[in-house]
Parts: sequence; C-alpha cells; structure tokens
Amino acid sequence: MNWADFSAAEPDLARTVEERFGAFTHHVLATLRQDGSPRTSGLEVRFLNGELWLGMMPGSLKALDLRRDPRFALQANPGEGTGMGGGDVRISGRAIEVDDPATKGAYVKEVEPPQPFHLFRTELTEVVRTYVEDDTYLVVEVWQPGEPVRALKRT
Repeated sequence: MNWADFSAAEPDLARTVEERFGAFTHHVLATLRQDGSPRTSGLEVRFLNGELWLGMMPGSLKALDLRRDPRFALQANPGEGTGMGGGDVRISGRAIEVDDPATKGAYVKEVEPPQPFHLFRTELTEVVRTYVEDDTYLVVEVWQPGEPVRALKRT
C-alpha cells in the first residue's frame, strides 16, 4: 500500500504524519546491515504524487542496505526540547528502488536533488503516532494495511 492509499483510508492520521515530517528537514531512517544488525542514518523524505519517497546519495550504505533488504523504519525528527507538537510518528515498510527515467525525471523536476542519486518509493506496513493527551494519557495510534487505526491509551 502506498502513501495515497494510506491517506485515503486514514486522512486525519496521514495529515498529522505529513505535518510532523514537514516540521523538520532531516529524519532518522533505520535499515538492516548485511549481518542483520540495524543501521540508523539521517535522511530527507518527500511526499509527492501520492508516494512517500526516499532519496539517497549514490552508493550510500543505507541505499545498499535497502537494495539487499527493502525493510525500513522511518522516524520523524522530534525537534528541540520536549515538546513534540503532533506527537512522535514512525513509518515502517518496504523501499523499492525506482530506476525508471520518466519517474526519476519527474522527481528531479519537483525536488532538484544532487545528481546522481538513488530513489526509492515506499510500500507501507505500519504507521504509528504516539502522543500525550490531556497531560494524563499516553496514546499510541497504530495503523496497518487493511485495518482501521487502533488507539491504545495508558495512564
């Protein structure tokens, strides 16, 4: 399921997630190294034309990780201090490298990334938002394909 599908199914959560990612330029991407251990890297993301795009420098370790094993986790930059307006948001899924010249060309027109670059579109497997409600409850909203958002509250 791509970003457009998720946005159609859960527009409120999708809007909140986009706002959190839009608040800062750099976020944290987790990939899997060849030995299976995690690797975290800084990354810029783009929501364009119904897709969540991950662009990377050529030959970067995170790009090589995703070519080998497409599973990823992406966390929005929490910002400075303790106030996380909109909550903490994370996206998990699979990253599929795009080599199609027309698709990459359209991306270049919108984003103007340094050349050359790796471009990955994403297939979502989970979106999570965690926030504090009324200074009392920790709320965790979890979405997975084919299911409505589940909200868990803890005191």
